[in-house]
Amino acid sequence: MLQKTGPDQRIWEEIQKIEANEFHYQEQTDPVEYVESLCENMQLFPKEDILTGDQLLFEYKPEIIAEALNQLCPQRANLILLSASHEGQCHLKEKWFGTQYNVEDIDKHWSDIWASDFMLNPDLHLPEENRYIATDFDLKVADCPQTEYPVSILNTQQGCLWYKKDDKFKIPKAYIRFHLISPLIQQSAENVVLFDTFVNIFAHNLAEPAYEADVAQLEYKLVAGEHGLIIRVKGFNHKLPLLFQLIIDHLADFSFTPEVFEMITEQLKKTYFNILIKPETLAKDIRLLILEHGRWSMTDKYETLMKGLSIDSLLLFVKAFKSQLFAEGLVQGNFTSSESKEFLDYVVEKLQFLPQVHPCPVQFQVTDLPTAHLLCKVKTLNKGDANSEVTVYYQSGARSLREYSLMELLVMYMEEPCFDFLRTKQTLGYHVYPTCRNTSGILGFSVTVATQATKYNSELVDKKIEEFLSCFEEKLKQLTEEAFSTQVTALIKLKECEDSHLGEEVDRNWTEVVTQQYLFDRLVREVRKNVKVVI
Repeated sequence: MLQKTGPDQRIWEEIQKIEANEFHYQEQTDPVEYVESLCENMQLFPKEDILTGDQLLFEYKPEIIAEALNQLCPQRANLILLSASHEGQCHLKEKWFGTQYNVEDIDKHWSDIWASDFMLNPDLHLPEENRYIATDFDLKVADCPQTEYPVSILNTQQGCLWYKKDDKFKIPKAYIRFHLISPLIQQSAENVVLFDTFVNIFAHNLAEPAYEADVAQLEYKLVAGEHGLIIRVKGFNHKLPLLFQLIIDHLADFSFTPEVFEMITEQLKKTYFNILIKPETLAKDIRLLILEHGRWSMTDKYETLMKGLSIDSLLLFVKAFKSQLFAEGLVQGNFTSSESKEFLDYVVEKLQFLPQVHPCPVQFQVTDLPTAHLLCKVKTLNKGDANSEVTVYYQSGARSLREYSLMELLVMYMEEPCFDFLRTKQTLGYHVYPTCRNTSGILGFSVTVATQATKYNSELVDKKIEEFLSCFEEKLKQLTEEAFSTQVTALIKLKECEDSHLGEEVDRNWTEVVTQQYLFDRLVREVRKNVKVVI
């Protein structure tokens, strides 16, 4: 089709606009990766094009495009087929990894058809003009007082909206995030599985209509949260409302075919199964299952899915889910407060949901562990995999910012000796680390070792972790004031690091919104607590 229609200048100009927009307003990248990219460009482009040669389109030359298109023909194609059904049909073996493969000529029936003047599929056509390409890059004039942190600008029984206009990075981009909270999800394992299925089908339904937005460098993501549907949208603010409205429209008119339902449930079975057979993901699931009251395990979800879901049950669940919600959102970037309010208004207007009778908690209740040594051992579900994971978890409880800062200092000071003792000296496993744990607002810390059962059993690894912690306790007692002060200063500098792009600030603020803690100045407070620790 492309060869017959030939180069299209409109398409080329659209791509040129998109690439130019992204280049002129790109976010700061990792310096190492940027230098590597420039070094590669030095081998390919003249000096004046080193910075732009791989990112911008300069001159429309249809003859070069046509020449490239003419090289894209079936006779030059190399087809690679990967499938488990080919077992026993591959008699060759490559020399590096011993992977079996086979090589054969393309069937004459197909090569003859491809060589002939066959009829094109009438459904194939060039895309229409892309309505998502931004053309307005003006920075908005603030319509309310500037604030350092997000503020609530709309609060009703049906939802709440937090807003902050960007006055730091000054780019024509914005972030829109919404959490559609429902108490229905965690009522049963079946509901959790139905919710996962619904979000996956919803994402599948959006793939085609949102493709143009993706091409125009607008991004979206749907996340099946523990207590609600999370919608994330970001990109140039000029056309971002169009994408957001598209997502809400498809949510309001959600539907699916039996074929899509079957496909998604089969994919979900594989997703759940892969989580269950990997030690690191299974260990996390079990740890949270022990700690968080009311959580459904991955085993519960997998067994529910294997028993089978019905289309009717999914339709009933989605109807019930959309009937009663609380929509909490954050808009940050190059939007005015008036424009931002329209996003929550649109959600409420299109979904037509009732307010919740009782507020739905967005975090689990956490079990208060007894002051005793408790052991939970789980046999791997993948019998052929010797990989194991041992995590020793210590619960601290609901703590203040000062105590959280002290826990961070403890883990920072522990990292190097932990790796040295458990990895370098004891050689228990390559992946060894201590970490702070904030489980639904309850503080703790853990030491994790990824090892192999064929080398060390879990009891030995557990014993060595305890041995390390005893040694570390002695090391702490010998900690000098100067060394402690140095550690505190390092943590303060880490927390005072400037955000490299708007997304980092948004992520931090969104965590406060989605957990409903709203401590937007958390970093500043933690720095103050660390300063007091030194004093």
